[in-house]
Amino acid sequence: MENKRTLVVALGGNALLKRGEPLEADIQRKNIELAARTIAQLTRQWRVVLVHGNGPQVGLLALQNSAYANVTPYPLDILGAESQGMIGYMLQQALKNHLPEREISVLLTQVEVDANDPAFLNPTKYIGPIYDEAQARALQAEKGWVFKADGNAFRRVVPSPQPKRIVENDAIRALISRDHLVICNGGGGVPVVEKADGYHGIEAVIDKDLSAALLASQIHADALLILTDADAVYLDWGSPPQRPLAQDRPALGRA
Repeated sequence: MENKRTLVVALGGNALLKRGEPLEADIQRKNIELAARTIAQLTRQWRVVLVHGNGPQVGLLALQNSAYANVTPYPLDILGAESQGMIGYMLQQALKNHLPEREISVLLTQVEVDANDPAFLNPTKYIGPIYDEAQARALQAEKGWVFKADGNAFRRVVPSPQPKRIVENDAIRALISRDHLVICNGGGGVPVVEKADGYHGIEAVIDKDLSAALLASQIHADALLILTDADAVYLDWGSPPQRPLAQDRPALGRA
C-alpha cells in the first residue's frame, strides 16, 4: 500500500442532488458522476475515505413511506440505512468506473448518540424537498412534521443529535489498511443508542459534517474536506447582514 496521507471527504446530500432539482435518480446519477470524477483525482495524492449526506434522499424515502396508508411508517433510522445503500451503490459504481483497479467498499455504518441529547427537543436537520409556505403548513397539519425556513423556501426538520462513537470504527480501519476506498457514515450514520441489551435505532438524522469530523478523529486522518452546494461559508447566515467568509480565524470559528 502506498504511503499516502488519509483524507476524509464529506460530500453533502445537497451536492448529490442540488437545491431545487427534481428528486430523480438520473439527475442524482449525473451529479454523482461529477463528484466521482473529482474524488478519483484526489486519490492520486490521498487515501480517501468518503462520507456522504442524505438530506434530500431520506426525505424522499419518508414521503414514499407515507404513501402506504395501511403500513406503519418506517422510522428514520431504517430510512437512513436505506439511503446508505441507495447513495452508496451509486457512488461505488461511479468511483469504480473511474478507478477500475481500486477496491471500493460501502460499509453500512451505525453511529451512537445520546438518547437524552437536547437536539431531540429542537429539530434542526433539514431533510426532503423544498416547499412554499402554504405547502409546508398543509403537510404540518396532515402529518405532524416540523418545518423551518430554508432560504426563501421551507423544508422538514428532524432531530440531529451529536455523534458520540462510530460503531463500525474497527471495520473501517481494517478496510483502509487493505487500501480500500471506503464509503461509510452515509447520511451521518444510522443513529443508534446503546441499552442494556445492545444497540437500538432512534428517530433522528445525524449531521454528516459532524459525523465526518468524528470519523477523521477516530481514524487519525490527516485532513477533512467538506463539499456542499453552498458557494461559501457565511457569517450571520439567514439574516440581512449575512456575508461570505473568505478566510477563517480561530476566534471566528469559536464564535
